[in-house]
This record gives sequence, structure tokens and C-alpha cells, in this order.
Amino acid sequence: MTTTAPIPYHPNTMIALANLTSSSSSDDHLAAGYFSFRLFFLQDIQILELFLALFVFVAIRSLRQKKLQGLPVWPVLGMLPSLAAGLRTNMYEWLTDVLRHQNGTFRFKGPWFSSLNCVVTSDPRNLEHLLKSKFPNFPKGPYFRDTVRDLLGDGIFSADDDTWQRQRKTASIEFHSAKFRQLTIESLLELVHSRLLPVLENSIKQSIPIDLQDILLRLTFDNVCMIAFGADPGCLNPGLPEIPFAKAFEDATEATVFRFVTPTCIWKAMRHFNLGTEKKLKISIKAVDEFADDVIRTRKKELSLQSDHIKKQRSDLLTVFMGLKDEDGQPFSDKFLRDICVNFILAGRDTSSVALSWFFWLLDQNPAVEERILEEICGIVGEREEVKRGDQCESPLIFRAEEIKKMDYLHAALSEALRLYPSVPVDHKEVVEDDVFPDGTVLKKGTKVIYAIYAMGRMEAIWGKDCREFNPERWLRDGRFMSESAYKFTAFNGGPRLCLGKDFAYYQMKSVAASIIYHYRVKVVENHPVAPKLALTMYMKHGLKVKLDRRDESELQKYFKIKY
Repeated sequence: MTTTAPIPYHPNTMIALANLTSSSSSDDHLAAGYFSFRLFFLQDIQILELFLALFVFVAIRSLRQKKLQGLPVWPVLGMLPSLAAGLRTNMYEWLTDVLRHQNGTFRFKGPWFSSLNCVVTSDPRNLEHLLKSKFPNFPKGPYFRDTVRDLLGDGIFSADDDTWQRQRKTASIEFHSAKFRQLTIESLLELVHSRLLPVLENSIKQSIPIDLQDILLRLTFDNVCMIAFGADPGCLNPGLPEIPFAKAFEDATEATVFRFVTPTCIWKAMRHFNLGTEKKLKISIKAVDEFADDVIRTRKKELSLQSDHIKKQRSDLLTVFMGLKDEDGQPFSDKFLRDICVNFILAGRDTSSVALSWFFWLLDQNPAVEERILEEICGIVGEREEVKRGDQCESPLIFRAEEIKKMDYLHAALSEALRLYPSVPVDHKEVVEDDVFPDGTVLKKGTKVIYAIYAMGRMEAIWGKDCREFNPERWLRDGRFMSESAYKFTAFNGGPRLCLGKDFAYYQMKSVAASIIYHYRVKVVENHPVAPKLALTMYMKHGLKVKLDRRDESELQKYFKIKY
């Protein structure tokens, strides 16, 4: 029988055994820790993979919606990320691209519980439906009024029903009166020859570029104040004085538009806490109100000192509205008169000046069109008896009202500029009762509808393959101007809300454009950036910097000799 010899006792031996035991235990703990860490790490990897897979699934699903709905639809956010991207570039071009791929109509889905859901359309059939055929079913609506009320109040642009009808009826009667028409012609003549041309001439003498958009805004501001309020702010006086109202009004329209692309709860919170664009809007509206209040106060003081006979001689809109009563038989409040002032300034100042700014930029890009306009102007002036006799034209040349009306090619060129760059690029309606558009789009009660006027001018289905080209000839038939349907060319709106000042706007634009083109060559400063600004009207974001050169007599005589 074999026996194992006992291990003799030795201190070092015992220590070695203890170390061996301890080492074995430590290795076990390390192994357990390693496996626990690996298991935990693998769980993290699985959770990460799960989130990644979920994100990819949501992204693919959202992007697939783009084919069906025009834009990706994200959970919670809806189409807001795409809108934010569009706002960082050219908003109107972005919207045009979406509409082109969606055959002219799409539904915009905003974030959950937001006010940004709407139908956007550029289809002429839909526009005729909402602007004319079913006009009572598509008012401006409470959302629009609530959004613009701080600036426009209850004026004609935002009002509906009786409030709108009363203002429009009064303005319509005045716009079509012979006295008012004479006032518009005389005031414009004075502004062009006593202020505009001297200011342009001064820029030539000083050999400095000018911001033509600023000059035109000053001109139309003075003009609308003269005919609407009987006041002359002198915005286009020599030295171009700073008019705080003008800048404040532009800032206010820009801040107001920002509300339309922001969830209502957010901009209302910003207004409450006086933050960001709402702070800017509040400051701007204060300056706008001060100007309007001063105009009203001054007019009331003047009227109190005048006899009834002189009062009846006045034909400005403000005086007319001051003489009327509200539904309770009381004179209109100062607040209502303020809203009248602000709305007619928006209508008369911004639209024509903005349109003329884009027109002169387009002429710079298309010199052949400018030459054709000059030929037409000289051809019409050449019909004067004194010119036929070989006498010199008066200097500076003053166009007669009947000559302005004969300028068909200029009329066509201005219409073409408005087609491509409408002064009001988008407009808004709201559905009163469930309806269906002619293109099949279902509209539920309360749906907001945006009609994209800028996009309409760039639709091949409406204007043909050359829709992006500046081509005044598309408006001419046998050399005569031919207008298009108001639901195809919606720069002046359509239906019962067709712009009351359309004829005056054309006369104003033609008179100003003819006077500038006849006397000067207008060249945009090289590398000047040109882009639209996001506002109620489509200002040029950076203005329009131009240099002017005076036309000499020999150049003009060349056009007089051309058989027109």
C-alpha cells in the first residue's frame, strides 16, 4: 500500500499555498467580471442597433412619403424640417419645386397640435373655384386675421363679410370718380418731374450708385399718402430724408410673415415674453401707429378749420371715410381709420415699387426688351404735331396720359415682370364648409388654403416650356396688349377681391418706367446680389444698386427715326 508523504511544515510553503488559493479566487472574479462586462456591452450594442434600425425604418418611411405627398413626413414634426430648410434658401423657389412635382397641389402637414397644416395650390382651376365660383366659402378667415391683426387690424386686406364690403364699396366709388383720377394723374406728374428725375440726375452728377428700390419705395409712399390721405411726407425730397415709418413698415411686414411659418403657440409665447421677431414687430408697429395717428390727427384739425364747401372738394380716401358713419350711426373710430391708413399704404406703396424694382432688374438682363420699349416710347411721342413738324420735344419730356395708355409693349413687359415676380407672392384663404377642389383635393371645414402666385408663373402647364423666360411678347396679339385670366395671372387677385387699384397701378408703373427709360440707361452694379425677401410683399432682400447714364439727344433721335 502506497502512502503519500506528508508535506513538511515550512513558513514559505504555507505562504505559497495561500497565494495559490488567492490567485485562483482572483482569476475567478476577473473571469466573472469580464463575462458580465461583455454581456452588458452586448446589451448596449443590441439597444443601439435597435434604435438605429428604428431610425432607418422611420427615415425610409418618411422619405417614401415624399413621393406621395411632396415632402418627407416625420413623426411629431411633420413636414417642418423641410420647411425650415426652405426658409434657409429661396422659400418661393422651394415651394415652386414641390408644387411642380405634385402637379400643382399638395397638403402641408405641420407638427402635431400646430396651426401649420394647410393645402397649397397653384392650379388655375382651383384659384377660380376659391376666388370666384365659391367665393363665400373661402374668406380670409380667423387664422389669417389673428395672425396679421397687430399690423393690419380690420382693414380691407384682412377683413371679411360686412366690414370688408363696406370698405371696398366706399373705396370703389372713390377710385372710379373723375376727381380722384385727376388727383392721381396730377400728383404722379409732380412727383416724377419735381422729385424723381432730379434725384436721379443728382446721382449722375455725383457718379455714385443708388438703391433704385429705395428710391421707388419713397416715390410710391409719397404718392399713396397724397391720394389716400391728402398728406405729403416728403420722402423723395432732395437729400432723401430718413422717414422712420418706411423702415418700420418694412420690418413689420417681415415679422408678420414669420408668424405664418411658426406654430401659433410659439409666436404667441414670443409675443407674450417680448422675444425675437415679436419684439421687433412690437417696436415697428409702434412707429407705424405714430405715423398713422399723426396723419389722422392732422387731417381732423384741418377739416375742423375748413368750410363744408372746401371739405367736399377734397377727394382723398381718408377724408371720405371720416365723413361716413359705422353701423351704429357713429363716426368711425380713430382705430378703424388707422387700419384704413395702414392697409392702403400696403396696397399703394409696396406693390408698385417692388414690381418696378424687379422690372428694372429684368431689363438689365434683357437689353433687347429695353430697346424695344424705347422704340415704342419714341414712336408714340413721334406722333406729336410738333415732332412731325421737326421741332424739338419739350425738355424734360412730360408724357401725356393718353400716351401712357398707348404703351402696349411696356404694359406687356410690366405684366411679364409681375408674372415672374408678383408683388404678393402667396395669399391665404380658409374653408367655411366642406368642399372639393376641381383637381379632386378634398377640403374639410377650417382647412387653410395657400395659393402660390409666385409658383404659378413658373409652371409649364400654365405658361409653357419657356415659363421661366422673360418674354413680353407672350402678352401681345398683333402688337396689342391682351390680358390673361385673373386665375392664371393672379398678381392683382381675382373675383370679388380683384385689386381696386389695378388700373392706377399700371398707369403709375408705366409713367415711372417710361420716364426713367427715356432719360437714362439703368445698369445693375456688377455682382450685386439679387434675392427675394420673405415679407408680405416681395422686396429685394439687398435692394437694387444701379448706376445711371443719361441718354443724349443723338441716341434718342435714332429711335425717333425708326418707323414704329
